[in-house]
Amino acid sequence: MSPSTLETIRQIFVFERNTLAEGGRAAAATSRHVVAAAIFKNPCAGRGAATDAELADLAQRSVEIGTLLTERALSHFAGEEKPRAYGKAALVGTAGESEHGAALIHPRLGLAMRTGLGAGPALIPGNAKVSTAGGSVDLLFGGADDAWDYDAMDGITLAIPGAPGPDELVLFVGFGTVRINARVKGASAEQVAKVVADIRARRQA
Repeated sequence: MSPSTLETIRQIFVFERNTLAEGGRAAAATSRHVVAAAIFKNPCAGRGAATDAELADLAQRSVEIGTLLTERALSHFAGEEKPRAYGKAALVGTAGESEHGAALIHPRLGLAMRTGLGAGPALIPGNAKVSTAGGSVDLLFGGADDAWDYDAMDGITLAIPGAPGPDELVLFVGFGTVRINARVKGASAEQVAKVVADIRARRQA
């Protein structure tokens, strides 16, 4: 990370959730989800709608900060089952706009996450919103190698007391194994593709 980006970070948090049992049933497999978060200065706060150049700058910062957060989160899986799920989220302080969060999580953050994990052709679920300090955001997990990996689909609600300040951003990067005692089976990609094709055919009829 460049010194200029490092200097914008105020705090780093790491959240780890280990689910040992649910519904009176012990976990059949390791269900661990780890999210690393960084609170940092929003260079676009209080300046109105961001320009394309400013949004590109936020996207670049997401790679640098995301690389650090990915390393922090993945270190909690050492010696354990390799994560097969990932997700990302952002909170934007009230002096910013929702597009600041979109710039953080959509264009380039996935590069850092996939590089650190050594996997990940599937789209990474992302969620961003403007929030007051202490507000929560839901980070959704999806399969890293297979977007149709239902056992990997899960979520976690995150909040940091006192953050984001009006002129701050919070970036969350998460990795996980499987949902506790996952056993629900969903439609396959092929089944969904057939349904969509049928719908389109009826519209054109």
